[in-house]
Amino acid sequence: MNTSKTNVRRFGSFELDLDAEKLLKNGRSVRIQPQPFKLLCLLTSKPGALITREEIQAALWKNETFVDFEQGVNFAVKQVREALGDRGEDSLYVQTVPKRGYRFLAPVTTDEPAAASQPVAMEAWDRAPQLHRALWENITDLRLAEERRQKQQKILIAALVGALIVIVALLLVKL
Repeated sequence: MNTSKTNVRRFGSFELDLDAEKLLKNGRSVRIQPQPFKLLCLLTSKPGALITREEIQAALWKNETFVDFEQGVNFAVKQVREALGDRGEDSLYVQTVPKRGYRFLAPVTTDEPAAASQPVAMEAWDRAPQLHRALWENITDLRLAEERRQKQQKILIAALVGALIVIVALLLVKL
């Protein structure tokens, strides 16, 4: 029986390996600096809960550390969002709660096994995190597909406008 425990948190298509201090997306390493990594660990430790700016300060910087705290938190949040491919305005992962803090929105699962003594009726409940994670992955995939579609539409419209300008210019030159 293997008693070694890996400390991994999963959300969307990401895995946050706390022991190896790595963030993976679909099994591939994602670059993230140490402070933003600590922030992501803090946020995923309490998904759905408000993490105040003061809690972030205490977790990321020791009392003897002197930094511009406001700038430091803003930078760390920006780095976390970049690593996750997230945006501030319609975030899937990190929600800003103005003047208070941040909330991690995605459901987070861990490798901790369910208690063996739970009644059978609890089996459906135990599967709920996996269902939430699968739904979250689909939502993320749909959002990315929509962004690609919108980008392709903009390129197509720009190409059509450019072609129209060229045609009009050629027609004007012939007159």
